[in-house]
Amino acid sequence: MIYRTIEEMLDLIDEPNGSICKRILSDNRKLFQTVQGSTNNHQNWPGGYFDHVQEVMNIAVLLYHSLDMVRPLPFSLSDLLLVVYFHDIEKPWKYELREDGQLHHIPSMKTKEDHQRFRMAKLAEYGIVFTPEQENGIKYAEGELNDYSNRERVMGPLACVAHMCDVCSARLWFNHPMKEKDPWVWARRIRD
Repeated sequence: MIYRTIEEMLDLIDEPNGSICKRILSDNRKLFQTVQGSTNNHQNWPGGYFDHVQEVMNIAVLLYHSLDMVRPLPFSLSDLLLVVYFHDIEKPWKYELREDGQLHHIPSMKTKEDHQRFRMAKLAEYGIVFTPEQENGIKYAEGELNDYSNRERVMGPLACVAHMCDVCSARLWFNHPMKEKDPWVWARRIRD
């Protein structure tokens, strides 16, 4: 499977959200290609946020087709791409660069609940409308965390696969795409 650009994968998201996704990228491209994917754990280089999102989306295409061949999935590739595209949308606005040269959390963005509130508010600004399954996918793409219960299933199937994609990028391939010679055909960092 050939590595795709984020733009190619945004073309796979159903309308009207597909056009809105492209507008969000256009409006924020410089910011997305400047900030790190995380402060330390994955894609922690300038532009790493963009690389992480593109990597997660590529993993989503790969996993979607592999899993769907075994047992039909109850959601579309478009649904999965929408969720993973936005699963970390708060990150570009979550930190401030201080005089010590380090990124520090903005006080209003310290908890996972803060992140979810910001995500949903930012996406509402643009007019993104989610189905309940997509909203569950966004909320639980990083796991069930404090919402886990042994009495009810909190994370839906879409959130499960989105979580698999995120974990793969953040914990298995945390330093990918590589600066050069990445084994995945055509994979490369946005800022070589």
